[in-house]
Amino acid sequence: MKTRCIMIQGTMSDAGKSVVCAALCRIFKQDGLRAAPFKSQNMALNSYITRDGFEMGRAQVMQAEAAGIEPDVRMNPVLLKPSSDTGSQIIVLGEVRGEMSAMEYHNYKRELLPEVLKAFQDLAAENDVIVIEGAGSPAEINLTDNDIVNMGLASYLNAPVILVGDIDRGGVFAQLYGTAALMNHDDRSRIEGMIINKFRGDLEILEPGLDMLEEKTGIPMLGVIPMLHVDLDDEDSLSSRLTKNGGVSPIDIAVIRLPRLSNFTDFNALEMEDLSSVRYVREVRDLGDPDLIIIPGTKSTIDDLLWMRQNGLEASILKHAAAGKPVLGVCGGYQMLGEQLFNPDHYEGKTEYLKGMGLLPVDTVFTADKSRTRVQGEVKAEAFAGVQLDGYEIHMGVSTVKGEPFCHLSNGKDDGCCKGNVFGTYLHGLFDTGELTETLIRWLATRKGIDPGEMTIIPHETYVQQQYDILADAVRRALDMDKIYEIMDRYEVKI
Repeated sequence: MKTRCIMIQGTMSDAGKSVVCAALCRIFKQDGLRAAPFKSQNMALNSYITRDGFEMGRAQVMQAEAAGIEPDVRMNPVLLKPSSDTGSQIIVLGEVRGEMSAMEYHNYKRELLPEVLKAFQDLAAENDVIVIEGAGSPAEINLTDNDIVNMGLASYLNAPVILVGDIDRGGVFAQLYGTAALMNHDDRSRIEGMIINKFRGDLEILEPGLDMLEEKTGIPMLGVIPMLHVDLDDEDSLSSRLTKNGGVSPIDIAVIRLPRLSNFTDFNALEMEDLSSVRYVREVRDLGDPDLIIIPGTKSTIDDLLWMRQNGLEASILKHAAAGKPVLGVCGGYQMLGEQLFNPDHYEGKTEYLKGMGLLPVDTVFTADKSRTRVQGEVKAEAFAGVQLDGYEIHMGVSTVKGEPFCHLSNGKDDGCCKGNVFGTYLHGLFDTGELTETLIRWLATRKGIDPGEMTIIPHETYVQQQYDILADAVRRALDMDKIYEIMDRYEVKI
């Protein structure tokens, strides 16, 4: 059987490309095919460490989970992690290649094409179907000359393209028509179908517009996906999770929404239990009096600590901790909780030294080395002692701990620090197994005088697999899958 592929591009960021790709990966798996996701270039601060210690974007991790396979760095050969408004850390096949400005990378990225194509070819040799995700919009006409992620990649691979538009934001007909109209003839002819995503309402009212859009573009409509309420990992700043106000649950957890927030998916599991709700906070006036404050990971520890210091959030967190209320720092948030931050070689911007929040007896020195490893461990902090963890580290900097560790790792090392009601750890994914989630929520409930009663925390892996099936079933009903199979069969992929 030949390897087939389908490429999902969007009219804009957050049109739903990642979720549609995940749904197709799951559908192909359900249909007995070996499917794998692929995104040549991803820009995201939510990343993941594979079993063999390489870093990749979480969107392709989510899609790999949907396909029922182990995440592989070849699924996302190029990852850009923004470090400022105009520059990013460049990660190629899971390893740091350097820091570049936007213009430097724009001029450099064509040099990465051989590595991108090799990654695709290797995946294609091992699978029946590759589901390719584009980035942003293919109608960004200022970027088409050096494109390695949208129509440029589709041309190199001879991949058919399906274009997705987001009706929830409004103007979906203009999105789809305008995107196609801005393309040259060859690129436009590669669009084999359109999908409208996130629809609410009566489909019968929409149908005249669908007919007119097909007539004007000459591109068939493959389906209308309704607004789905599935709980999947999100990508960075456009996630609706970051703007939720929390809920009416007894346990209120506030996560500081740092400007360079990374890996906020660490805390999705805390929303799965009825007793707790999670909200993201940018301003002091919105902080209130939560039962737990979490300072999450960040791409720029020093700059984001300065941001909290300037807007008053640091003072509020210190007041919260002084009142005996819990604070948890993860990765960059853990570094902030320490006493001193040293940056002698400017790996964290221009500031060479910054006093930390002083809540944990920890000093951190930023170096060129980046820790990337998967680890297991057992929590030593008294409140959660004995809890088993399975997570991963992604961080710059070496921390010297002068107090009690948060947990002991299977590699023989200690991780993090704890002091009274303040806890810090480098481990991402610490809540995914469900053990720490249940223990933490029980502890918070007891502190508040609430009887937690019977709690059944579903392990993260079990929960997300249920969500992928819900997603796939809904998308299968919405799309013309026979047509999608027929489209894939007409293209001979270059591998």
